[in-house]
Amino acid sequence: MADSGAVAGLLWDEWVPWQVQRLVAAEMPGRAEDARRLVVWLATTHDIGKATPAFACQVEVLADAMRNAGLEMPGHKELVDRKLAPHGLAGQLLLQEWLTERQGWSRSATLQFSVIAGGHHGVPPTFMDIRELNVRPRLLRTPGCEAAWRSVQDELLNACAVACGVQDRLDAWRQVKLSQPVQALLSGLVIVADWIASNPDLFPYFPEAASIGDRERIEAAWHGLALPAPWQAKEPEEGTAELFASRFALPAGARVRPVQEQAVELARRMEHPGLMIIEAPMGEGKTEAALAVAEIFAARSGAGGCYVALPTMATGNAMFPRLLDWLRRLPDDGSGGGPRSVHLAHSKAALNEEYQDLVRAGRRAVTAVELDGVGDEWRHRSDRSVHSAELVAHQWLRGRKKAMLASFGVGTIDQLLFMGLKSRHLALRHLALAGKVVVIDEAHAYDTYMNSYLDRVLSWLGAYRVPVIVLSATLPATRRRELVEAYAQVEGPVFTNVEAAEGYPLLTALEIGRPPVSRSVAPSGRRTEVHLEHLDDDLDVLADRLERELSDGGCALVVRNTVGRVQETAAHLRKRFGGKKITVAHARFLDLDRMAKDADLLERFGPPGKNTRRPDDMHIVVASQVAEQSLDIDFDLLVTDLCPIDLLLQRMGRVHRHLRGEGQSERPPRLRTARCLVTGADWNAVPVEPVSGSRRIYRSHALLRSAAVLEPYFSGTAETGQVVRLPEDISPLVQKAYGNDPTGPSEWQPAMDQARRDQDLHRETQREKAKAFLLNKAAQGGRPLIGWVDAGVGDADDTRAGRAQVRDSQESLEVLVVQRLADGTVRTVPWLTENRGGLELPTEAVPEPRLARIVAACGLRLPFQFSLPEVIDQAIEELEAECIPAWQSKECHWLAGELVLFLDEKCRTRLAGYDLHYTPTDGLEVTRAE
Repeated sequence: MADSGAVAGLLWDEWVPWQVQRLVAAEMPGRAEDARRLVVWLATTHDIGKATPAFACQVEVLADAMRNAGLEMPGHKELVDRKLAPHGLAGQLLLQEWLTERQGWSRSATLQFSVIAGGHHGVPPTFMDIRELNVRPRLLRTPGCEAAWRSVQDELLNACAVACGVQDRLDAWRQVKLSQPVQALLSGLVIVADWIASNPDLFPYFPEAASIGDRERIEAAWHGLALPAPWQAKEPEEGTAELFASRFALPAGARVRPVQEQAVELARRMEHPGLMIIEAPMGEGKTEAALAVAEIFAARSGAGGCYVALPTMATGNAMFPRLLDWLRRLPDDGSGGGPRSVHLAHSKAALNEEYQDLVRAGRRAVTAVELDGVGDEWRHRSDRSVHSAELVAHQWLRGRKKAMLASFGVGTIDQLLFMGLKSRHLALRHLALAGKVVVIDEAHAYDTYMNSYLDRVLSWLGAYRVPVIVLSATLPATRRRELVEAYAQVEGPVFTNVEAAEGYPLLTALEIGRPPVSRSVAPSGRRTEVHLEHLDDDLDVLADRLERELSDGGCALVVRNTVGRVQETAAHLRKRFGGKKITVAHARFLDLDRMAKDADLLERFGPPGKNTRRPDDMHIVVASQVAEQSLDIDFDLLVTDLCPIDLLLQRMGRVHRHLRGEGQSERPPRLRTARCLVTGADWNAVPVEPVSGSRRIYRSHALLRSAAVLEPYFSGTAETGQVVRLPEDISPLVQKAYGNDPTGPSEWQPAMDQARRDQDLHRETQREKAKAFLLNKAAQGGRPLIGWVDAGVGDADDTRAGRAQVRDSQESLEVLVVQRLADGTVRTVPWLTENRGGLELPTEAVPEPRLARIVAACGLRLPFQFSLPEVIDQAIEELEAECIPAWQSKECHWLAGELVLFLDEKCRTRLAGYDLHYTPTDGLEVTRAE
């Protein structure tokens, strides 16, 4: 108890950001001094429930010693219902009794404080839990021996009050009404203090040395833990141009863009940082603008870090080095020059080499079970100094429940959405995010189900006064208003002025308690005119057109909406142009192959002047949606399947993305005009009929609305003919496609009306489905966190099952891929580079860590066929039957619990009635077995 309280005090003094301290202090009569006392007292008392028969009876030799001292209790086996009195809940009831009977509090006033003890193991109790224990007082005090038990419990609580200096403050605290956000923060702090104080390596058990005043022991443990201090941002004094030059590696002659300059200016005008939405075209530097604004927001709010949320692991991996570069350029924050803790937050972070470098810098003696980031324990006795490391992935701040506590993080949006998911130890995630600036990138990329979670998370972030920066190139006006209203915690459409705001680029800002403001920004002058036309969905027609357009060379990007169409298209084009002129990119590659594909695309088609080796001859990249996000790639010609208008515009951002010579003179003459050919639909149907795969992914409503707003361009009746102007036309097209007014030819309207009704029903179904585990809105006025995560999902993390809770998608099956030869030899697939291919793997023993890590990096997500209920069960059964027992050992943390797919010498296999064939050029191909 003493250790927990002492650790809580050190956490408050040296680790908790001022942004969090301010929230707690604002609700206490003695402000900061009372806030610190409260945190220390709650941590010190949180285990009082262990002083009960239900807990003490577990170890007979200790129970006998207590019986000899007059504390009678039944044996462990006699208390058959002792599980109804977990020590957290028992502690809550004891603390309530002490406050009411000894301090004169009302019962209702005690709940908001005592629930912290009740929920310190991750789940606050429900009212039913409390009732069940209330009718079994013998679990708290043995009948006939109540006085002895009560005297011990009171003695402990009295001693805690004196030791924590709260005895004279309890009268004043009776009138306090803690909001639910503050209760959640206090819960998170007590959990962290408890975990640290319970670590036997930090706090070895020497009874004769332990005492409340044992400062030397506490300081030794704190020094051994060496938690990096929070960021203490200083508001930049330099002008915007100087700020960007010092924080970002801008190319020579680069100038700050208007949207960047105006975002910084608007941030500096906000007295109390709140929400900022930055809408600007692709390639306008929104990320740099967000990080500059984050620095200003952090300085003004007292945030101790920053989390950047992105749609996918691939976009997270692409952002991670950019965040590190920014962090390394930040000025000294006055924290003593110690390391800053950094985390890459997604399930494949352990395979990211740059992140692993930080892990090696931040860890001390790392055991195998901790290396994957899922272990919750560590050992510090073999510590080596890390003072030379500026950025580290701190050893203790790892594991699925603690990782978000690191000061800086990049990861998937799922990690942010988990904040709105009823799950164990939710308070830790709230504590982690309440002390940061949050950046949400690609805000347009989420469906109604995910937006239900995002809106609820925004409402809690608003309650915590967390500064939030939202980025999007293509945000519908209705969604802009919904984001502002969610953060402001208002009901119904209130901020209609935000929805009506015009102009593009556009900045929207909200300070809690003030009306939001919107400001249009002058374009930067970067401009691309894309000539638009539709193309019949026929592979020969496509090949003929590409042959004509690329007759003088050039690079074309063909984007398909499904992997099947990617592979079918690539196979056809290879027959016409030869295999060396075709590259395939989609999500159905091994992780290592996917990373190599991304690096290759950037090297060949990235920005000019960055060591790119752009093909001299014609080349065609056939890709899925992976090409519309994260990769800064540039092509001479674009062909794309019809898709929702915001995604289509994102894809258009990949054609003539960069200037190649004056007037694009370095491109082939035929391709110096940017063109986008839209296919993937029957253009002669009424209305247009998208191909079935596109309808399955995007649904008809969004596709028809996209076709409708583009129809004037296809027919040449638009004001600009067949030319889409970027960025001028981005916002008008998005607002029209996502608006409610009819659009498109009159003969399309009956089908479009039906598609809208179907879409409305689908959205309502998604909203209702999301409510199953959605956290309630934050309550004010002292309402306790009783039942806060009742009927939740249990543990939530970035695993397949965890992501399924915050994404409306069927459970996907992921496997690790290796080869099994005819003689039974198992090896890594042969084409892997860097001496990783064709390595023999042991089948009777645990593979050495390097081999196991290579196998773990060969993860592959199986396609939608294996998400069907009747198929996934059969597939899992077949895969489990093939498992290698030695690989499932706890000692083999990389492979334990994973499903392994064995390919033969020809890289083929059969699974659940499907034939699978994998090649490093085309990825996984799946056909129904004959």
